[in-house]
Amino acid sequence: MTELGLYRHLDEMTPWNDRLQVLEVIGVSDEAPDVKTFAFRSDNQTWFRYRPGQFITLELPTANGPLMRTYTLSSSPSRPFSLAVTVKAQGGSIGTRWMFDNLKPGALVKAYGPAGDFSLHSHPAAKYLFVSAGSGVTPMMSMLRWLNDCAPWTDVGFVNCARRPEEIIFRRELELLGTRMPGLSLGFMIEERSSREGWFGHMGRIDAIRLPLLAPDFREREIFCCGPDPFMRAVRQMLDASGFDMSRYHQESFAAPLVEEIVAPFAPADGAHVSVDAATPVRFSLSGVDAECVGGQTVLQTARAAGVRIPAACEFGLCGTCKVRKAAGEVAMDHNGGILDHEIEDGFILACCSKPLSALEIEA
Repeated sequence: MTELGLYRHLDEMTPWNDRLQVLEVIGVSDEAPDVKTFAFRSDNQTWFRYRPGQFITLELPTANGPLMRTYTLSSSPSRPFSLAVTVKAQGGSIGTRWMFDNLKPGALVKAYGPAGDFSLHSHPAAKYLFVSAGSGVTPMMSMLRWLNDCAPWTDVGFVNCARRPEEIIFRRELELLGTRMPGLSLGFMIEERSSREGWFGHMGRIDAIRLPLLAPDFREREIFCCGPDPFMRAVRQMLDASGFDMSRYHQESFAAPLVEEIVAPFAPADGAHVSVDAATPVRFSLSGVDAECVGGQTVLQTARAAGVRIPAACEFGLCGTCKVRKAAGEVAMDHNGGILDHEIEDGFILACCSKPLSALEIEA
């Protein structure tokens, strides 16, 4: 583990740069069965700038090669000297199990981000309702921790569902926050009792009858939802059927969007014809590699074929891990929120969902 060094004020430090600095593990703690929180700091004493609810992508150096995994931050940017992810190891987990076995204090790991638009700062409101299940509580915890530090009087309903009482992640901290935040209303729901811990609260699965019991005025709130896809689908259908204004519903998911692909023809400004089957020259300037993009390949596919490494995780334009700068040329990019407008204006693209429309020079 590197030395802590002398204390520096925030204005004496620069923000973390995911392309230049790695993360150092500074703490590992158990939250629930098969759930751990990993806390990190920068290896170069920088601070972390992000929005509560965003995520990062970790590059895990496994024995079979680098493994990219995306995790929501459970920490709050109101405490900017460290960040944390809280992860649950499922039965078939590979990356998370590797983290459990290998990430100890002092370990170093590469990370990319932060990214994502699932944040209360993107949808300000007078009243919020956070609905989560399992490890889907992590972005809600990030937002609630921020509110506790910066606006503890905020009216927040917090509903969390788990299988058993001992599987409620952050339960002790949530109950403590309930005594400190006058506007916080907590609602826990479990599916089955446990011999390890008594339970006198709500039981079953959240539905049109139980939701009004946990949050009677849910129609007046900005709702954020995160959890397994079937859980989020059920919550969304329930709210829609209740007449809730669905423009005030927001959910977090790392699954590829289930939409029919529509290919629109691209017409260059000069009216020239572009063949999608034509080979397009692509230069990867930092690697000194010249390649050709053929058959409608993406920039990422072209890089891989040429032996140029561009980190990538989701590969459908959401996580932002494959963000690279385009020094010359034009692309058609169809992303899902993994890149911001000002980044596009500065010449950045997502390699996974960008196809060349002309000869390119990519800084990779």
